Amino acid sequence: MFAFDDEQFLDGYRRRFGPLNDQLAQALRFLIGRIEQDASFTQNPVHRNQIAYCLATFKWETAHTLRPIDEFGDDARFNRLYGPDTRVGKMLGNTKAGDGARFHGRGYVQLTGRANYDRAGKLLGIDLLSKPEDAKKPEVAYAIALEGMKKGWFTGKKLDNYFKSGQLPNYEEARRIINGQDKAQTIADIARRFDELLLNALE
Repeated sequence: MFAFDDEQFLDGYRRRFGPLNDQLAQALRFLIGRIEQDASFTQNPVHRNQIAYCLATFKWETAHTLRPIDEFGDDARFNRLYGPDTRVGKMLGNTKAGDGARFHGRGYVQLTGRANYDRAGKLLGIDLLSKPEDAKKPEVAYAIALEGMKKGWFTGKKLDNYFKSGQLPNYEEARRIINGQDKAQTIADIARRFDELLLNALE
């Protein structure tokens, strides 16, 4: 398991990304704390690269807040995009009127659709169908994002496909874990900065 010096990490964040307000500092402390408790991460460079990529993804997907967010839009937009009568809605397993809004994207990465909420809830042992808003709770959102990226819930691609022992981290291609190659280079650059932060903050 990893152990980091929080203050050194936050100081490094300021140098590489800019000023920190209290909310952002709190969000980073929460994430570092969760990572330190995550027994699936051992102190080796591959796992550090994976953590850096997860943090970069969270930063991008949450509009740089590093806090779980709702997908941008209102209920009318979500039902129009993801309703059970739409192609995307059918792919997402939405079967009832209102499912588009009820199961809109939430979290560090956007968990979207009845089928995905059902699967994530069952795998985590919680009822996200009855309480989909729980997907935005930081501890739940962290578990969904990490398990999803480790196990390929989102696109079938997972962290181990791009971060392997004896190989350079493939930050650019790792975007396929979440969303094809959209903004792949931008997120890869963020991940490299996070990797430096993590390395320098190791205790």
